[in-house]
Parts: sequence; C-alpha cells; structure tokens
Amino acid sequence: MMKPNSPSCLRNQAPILAQLQTFFANSHHVLEIASGTGQHAVYFGQALPHLTWQTSDLPEHHAGIQAWLDEARLPNVLPPLVLDVNQPDWGVTQVDAVFNANAVHIMSWPSVGNLFVGVARVLAVNGMLCLYGPFNYGGNYTSDSNAEFDGWLKARDPASGIRDFEAICELASSHGLVLREDIAMPSNNRLLVFSKVS
Repeated sequence: MMKPNSPSCLRNQAPILAQLQTFFANSHHVLEIASGTGQHAVYFGQALPHLTWQTSDLPEHHAGIQAWLDEARLPNVLPPLVLDVNQPDWGVTQVDAVFNANAVHIMSWPSVGNLFVGVARVLAVNGMLCLYGPFNYGGNYTSDSNAEFDGWLKARDPASGIRDFEAICELASSHGLVLREDIAMPSNNRLLVFSKVS
C-alpha cells in the first residue's frame, strides 16, 4: 500500500516535537487520538524512544497508519486501536499522556465533549494532554487564513469548525483537566497543554 502523506504533518512535526520533548519528558505511555496518516506517530516515536506510543483512529485509516509503522519498524510505536471518541470503550485502560492534532475542529461539538470524557477516563492523575490545532480567542479568528479555513470546514460539514479557546478550557476543567500552557505554533496554530488534577 502507498503510504498516505499529509504535507501539514511534515510542516508541523518538528515544532510540535520541540514541545513534546518537554511536556512528555516524564511520560511513559502516550495515546494518540486520531493518528490520521501515521506520520506523527513514526516521527515522534523515533525521536522519543522512552515513550510507548499507542496509535488509534477509525478503521478506515488503519491501513495507512500501519504502512508507516511497517516501514519504520519502531518497537515503541504500537499498531492502531479502533477508537471512536463517541464510543465508551476506547480499548485503553490507563495512559499518562494523550496527544491529538487537528481533530477538534473536524469533530462536532458533542464529539469534542466525548473526547474530553474519554481522556478524563483513561488519563492518570498528573498525566498530560497536548492538543494541537487552530483556536479562536474571544470568539475571534487569529488570522484571515483561519477564517477562510473555518468557512471551508463549515461548508463541508456545518457541525465542524474552529473551536473557541475559552470553551475548550471550560470543557477540560469540567473533567478535571487544568490548562498549563498555551503555546503559539507556526501557521496560526496553538498547542494547548493540560494536566489532570483529579
């Protein structure tokens, strides 16, 4: 199978890694929600050998993820789990870190809520959640390109769209997750870092 390739993964993986090297320094088992093409898993798994990196996604993405994993043959990157955030069983008992990139603006808002329900269930106390993507602040876009991207998302699926930073933080807090860092990333993206306090 031809490996799927996302140009945005190639552009953002180095800046994200620079942050994960800090925030996941004391972590051991990471669940990546929505591994997509599998490129992030291979890149981060190779650069962070102290981590066991668990990939996951809907079944239709598994073959592409596995193609990347088969080529890389990294002992610390695990085959993808079937994970639908709207289902109660994620096939994971407990992890001490969770990573997700570019998914909350694709999901419906109820699905974003279910993502946080699931993260709170599987993440150990003091565990870290790193959430990457574009966000609005005070209901406003941070760039013209994000406004255009949001219009494209909503034309494709009215239930999707760039989420408000404040709503994400409120949702996280309601599930025992506290914002630790809000980091500016390239191309008008952010990395939101939460820790589980209860």
